[in-house]
Amino acid sequence: MSDTTTWPHHALGKELSNWGRWGDDDEIGTLNFITPAKRVAAAQLVRAGKTFDLGMSFGKEGPATPNTFRDNPQHMMTLLPSDSAGAPDGMFGTDDLVVMSLQAATQWDGLAHMGYGGHFYNNVPAAAVNNFTGASRDSFDKVAGRPISRGMLLDIAALKGVDRLADSYEVTAADLTAAEERQSVRVESGDILCVRTGWHRWFAEGDRDHYMGENEAGLGLDTLRWLYDREVAAVAVDNWAVEVYPSPVEGTYAPFHQVAIRDMGLTLGEMWDFEALAADCAQDGVWEFLLCAPGLKITGSVGSPITPIALK
Repeated sequence: MSDTTTWPHHALGKELSNWGRWGDDDEIGTLNFITPAKRVAAAQLVRAGKTFDLGMSFGKEGPATPNTFRDNPQHMMTLLPSDSAGAPDGMFGTDDLVVMSLQAATQWDGLAHMGYGGHFYNNVPAAAVNNFTGASRDSFDKVAGRPISRGMLLDIAALKGVDRLADSYEVTAADLTAAEERQSVRVESGDILCVRTGWHRWFAEGDRDHYMGENEAGLGLDTLRWLYDREVAAVAVDNWAVEVYPSPVEGTYAPFHQVAIRDMGLTLGEMWDFEALAADCAQDGVWEFLLCAPGLKITGSVGSPITPIALK
């Protein structure tokens, strides 16, 4: 296609744009929907004191595959007990460091992670991200502590009666609504929506190549209007890229990301693990919970590793 092509996802992005909605200097996007009152209400959802770790472990056996721009964490010891041997009182200590891509496992995509047309979210120019400052605007450190709200799990795999969705299954807005009806819930303003495709099972079973492959089940473009209308604060999915692959828009890469991040200012969560949580929700019929998923406050970052915790 030529440079004058009107891409369907860019037209959709223009329709769903939140640029200026919270002011010209806004750098947190739809996380603005998480108000203090929303967090107070979310905290009251904790009744049994049960916790669910929704994150992968960060280590050399993580999901990153060789020869890509992301690497699994490399963990090294910088201080061993033997290094402090001989202390008069028998004291010894340890210390360590980790070198890793910030989006190598369970993580948030920040608002400077993807753009098009020369701009990131809220009219921030592409040049705002460079080798010297990282992201000087729309950096993840602006939102690091904000993803704490009511979480809502919609189990699309269970809706379809399978343990995981088929390769390249495109989750639609109709699927999200049908899951709500099946579970007798409704996604509301300020919620962090968690969508289970069952895709994490591929990784848990040791098939990293399938998990990270180019035929993943995920969200389709028509869910974006649904997310916009519901004023969803953030979306987390148990696959590696949130959206369905291959792209349904021929000739494009990550059209869902382009609209969600660049136009809507929607923070995206990838590679979450909903298996234990989904089983518990199915058992007690409670699909809402307090979700605490703050990231690392790294200046100039475009994403962050996380260990999200659901509390019921």
